[in-house]
Amino acid sequence: MSETNTRFRAHAQTRTARERTQSEQETEDSDELTCPECGATGITVEKRGETVCEECGVVIEDDMIDHGPEWRAFDSRERDQKSRVGAPSTKTLHDKGLSTKIDWKDSDASGSALSARKRSQMVRLRTWDERFRAKSARERNLKQALGEIDRMASALGLPENVRETAGVIYRKALYDDLLPGRSIEAMATGSLYAAARQGGTPRSLDEFQPISRVDRQEYARAYRYLARELGLAIEPADPAKYLPRFASELEVSEAVERRARELLETGKSRGIHSGKSPVGLAAGALYAGALLSNERITQQTIAEETDVSEVTIRNRYQELLDAHEQAEQVA
Repeated sequence: MSETNTRFRAHAQTRTARERTQSEQETEDSDELTCPECGATGITVEKRGETVCEECGVVIEDDMIDHGPEWRAFDSRERDQKSRVGAPSTKTLHDKGLSTKIDWKDSDASGSALSARKRSQMVRLRTWDERFRAKSARERNLKQALGEIDRMASALGLPENVRETAGVIYRKALYDDLLPGRSIEAMATGSLYAAARQGGTPRSLDEFQPISRVDRQEYARAYRYLARELGLAIEPADPAKYLPRFASELEVSEAVERRARELLETGKSRGIHSGKSPVGLAAGALYAGALLSNERITQQTIAEETDVSEVTIRNRYQELLDAHEQAEQVA
């Protein structure tokens, strides 16, 4: 009985010591996140290797360890030469960028040119390497679609995160067997259109028409099919998200863009945006904003840049001005 009590007492002491050590560790962790001067918890790590309090500016810690590379590079070529790791995995490639690839340069490790026999051998090896990277029909389908997405995204100036999202959407459609009976180009265009809207950088369906290899009706139908079958959470297009790009292309002032944004907010509060094209509303708001800011810009110029007819611009800008006048009268 005494041996059992001794064992129980030793176990309790060990547990108490463990809890005390854990409590002390948590206290130390909390102390590290608290400024010793003002007691603030907001602390930021600067690039110069210092932990600084955001409230009073006291340097909490300096000479921190930099976990980045020990070398410096001043251009992409030098960075590739010094880097000892490969590229990160990405959804924009069918194999996620995890496979190897034979370099196109006909030179050996020391930089010397290869002989004619070796060059011919390397050409055959590259061909077979490219074939083996996509072994199944599904991988070949995905490879072609992701190439189309990358081409169209480059033409439209869409960022990398939109391309990644489009790749994820197409992969999900492929794995859910939604592609039989539909063209790869149409589904790739629909995936990119959905990804652009989800990423907050929308492009109109008309903007895809010059770069897509299928008709507008076909990729619009593919987008609706993807949104319905995959349950994509896509909000209605906001006309205000088109303003920065159109304003930059038209080279209008910040005051015009600001007035156009105010007109759109007023118009949405009055409900005139319902059933209207967001691109047409953005174009009409920019024209109305230019008139209110005493800046000269023609409807034809806006129509050419936004791919909206002049009739649409006239109708939308008049509706926005009427809504603005009504709001001022009520106020």
